[in-house]
Amino acid sequence: MARYFDVHPDNPQPRALAQVAEIVTAGGLVAYPTDSGYALGCRLGNRDGLDRIRSLRKLSDKHHFTLVCSEFAQLGQYVQMDNDVFRAVKAATPGAYTFILKATRDAPKVMLHPKKKTVGVRVPQHTTALALLKTLGEPLMSTTLILPGEEDPLTDGWAVNDDLGNLLDAVLDSGDCGLEPTTIVDLSEDGAEILRHGAGDPTPFEA
Repeated sequence: MARYFDVHPDNPQPRALAQVAEIVTAGGLVAYPTDSGYALGCRLGNRDGLDRIRSLRKLSDKHHFTLVCSEFAQLGQYVQMDNDVFRAVKAATPGAYTFILKATRDAPKVMLHPKKKTVGVRVPQHTTALALLKTLGEPLMSTTLILPGEEDPLTDGWAVNDDLGNLLDAVLDSGDCGLEPTTIVDLSEDGAEILRHGAGDPTPFEA
């Protein structure tokens, strides 16, 4: 059963964040709030964690997992960006976007698209998510918590705990979060392709 942590939305308690970070570091799978619904997350390189996410969400091996980072400066270690892409992503970060980019050698191989060698990256605008990432000290391998057959992500920690508590190691709850998932922009080839319209304004990336 998941350990349930209920924290303040504006000032999440450091002790609770440290306990969730310890669970992640030990190989656990956690659910945490973002500005675009709840997400599932595990430690970098945690193959078992990704397999658990795939099973829970019924995902194929072609699903793009996302590295959720605490700040833009972290992205350059994991994805390749030329000058134009660098400026475009920086201007939209933090925000409700997920960007698909070619991975660097530092990106965890277990989460790369098997053929394209790409990975998703994002920096959320959510106090609790950012506080957890800073406490952890590294990005989380993540995906939006959208259950099979549903179109929208879960938005309440108590509901996540009720529905999935027996499949997770921790649930971090700081109240209701945004309903819309991120806008996904593929910048891995020439130009930009909008793969999913969500909370982020796609206009800057449309031809």
